[in-house]
Amino acid sequence: MLVSTESHRPRFTTLLVAALIGVYLLVVVGATAALSEAVRACSTWPLCSGPIGDLQITIAVGHRVAALLVAVLVLGAAVVGWTEASRRVRRTLVLAVVLYPVQVGIGALVATRNAPSNIAGFHLLTGAAIFVALALALAWQLEDETGDLENRADEEKPITPTPETATTTGSASPSASEPDVSPTDFSRESESDLLSRVRATTGAYFRLMKPRLMWLLCLVASAGMALAAGPSLSVETIVYTLGGGVLSIGASGTFNHVLERDTDQRMARTADRPLATHEVPVRNALAFGVLLTLTSIAVFLQVNVLAAALGFIAIVFYSVIYTLVLKPNTVQNTVIGGAAGALPALIGWAAVTGRIGVPGLALAGIIFLWTPAHFYNLALAYQEDYERGGFPMLPVVYGETVTRKHIIYYLIATLLAASALSALTTLGWLYAATTVVLGAVFLLAVVRLHREQTKRAALRAFHASNAYLGLVLIAVVVDMIAL
Repeated sequence: MLVSTESHRPRFTTLLVAALIGVYLLVVVGATAALSEAVRACSTWPLCSGPIGDLQITIAVGHRVAALLVAVLVLGAAVVGWTEASRRVRRTLVLAVVLYPVQVGIGALVATRNAPSNIAGFHLLTGAAIFVALALALAWQLEDETGDLENRADEEKPITPTPETATTTGSASPSASEPDVSPTDFSRESESDLLSRVRATTGAYFRLMKPRLMWLLCLVASAGMALAAGPSLSVETIVYTLGGGVLSIGASGTFNHVLERDTDQRMARTADRPLATHEVPVRNALAFGVLLTLTSIAVFLQVNVLAAALGFIAIVFYSVIYTLVLKPNTVQNTVIGGAAGALPALIGWAAVTGRIGVPGLALAGIIFLWTPAHFYNLALAYQEDYERGGFPMLPVVYGETVTRKHIIYYLIATLLAASALSALTTLGWLYAATTVVLGAVFLLAVVRLHREQTKRAALRAFHASNAYLGLVLIAVVVDMIAL
């Protein structure tokens, strides 16, 4: 039986969203070294003595006021939800309410007793636990309000694809349907026609490289470099790392086009790709991909061997493991495939240090967790298209309700990973403000997706996810290099 969605339900959800954003703000402040030190600058509790004009005292007072307001929101959500929410939602609310005074007590101890770092770490972990509890309450409440009965009742029972959609992707061998072009055709073309053809061919090869992916993945690598080098990052390292990255992305995209050319023809979103329309012969595309691969390795070697090795692994992972093994065969293709997008973070870190470090892994973790929260929106928007292509995407196999819930799961995990990166590095207020504000925008877009359940809403959440990650990565670069 579907849970009623009367007018009081949106009020409860609104309280949950506000409480969740408030708790995340407190978690990020606690994880950001520059801000947490300011919070500890006030050694009295609960009031804070000192000149209000002092920036650190102002931050400390603001943190305590925010904690009080968030406590009201958490308690209000628990009171409203106690009589209206399901049992599982009530349990998570109880957990949040119980943990909140514990969190406050630990915070008072940290502020007044100059507590050791392990106590401060426990304070941060308690805040993260409250955040997770409220996030689960929100995800389950939205499922109760907006989900369909079939998907809520039995999540583990997949939707069986129809025989028409359970098809396989194309092979890497040249297609017999490639059109033959006679050399004499070119001689009959006028100079303007020849110029148009060259321009069209150049554009087709450029599209093989999937240029729309390049800006974000280059930002990922740039953030990795900035975390590793800070203001000392050299122009030479930037040029060679991003140059090799663009070439490796192009190689991966080209091989992906080759391997999925038959499937692309069945999907409206991809039917105009160069290999699906025979603008580029398969053998030429393969040669182009190999050339890009070899060139990218040569460019990466100008930095160091580890960067070149990781670049090659990224090409193989996306082209072979993701495209051939994961995408057509498992519903977890998006989750595991997130490793392809995470590798540029390691490449950027390795380009500077020659090794793999914890901050680089933390940045890679953000990208890995962000990928499902990002791509599931696209899978919802083009669900029928992926079904025609025979790809077992989450909404195709388990339905829209489960997919929307998993978007929240991975979004929450992404935000926690972003706060962990702050705790592991010297990132400051710009990064903290960006992840809180843009994280809230992303969350609100996902909540709206639950309400509207339209293609437009899914694409809105998709673009919000792009904005979140793009601006967070820019904040990392600016924070580490310029501030």
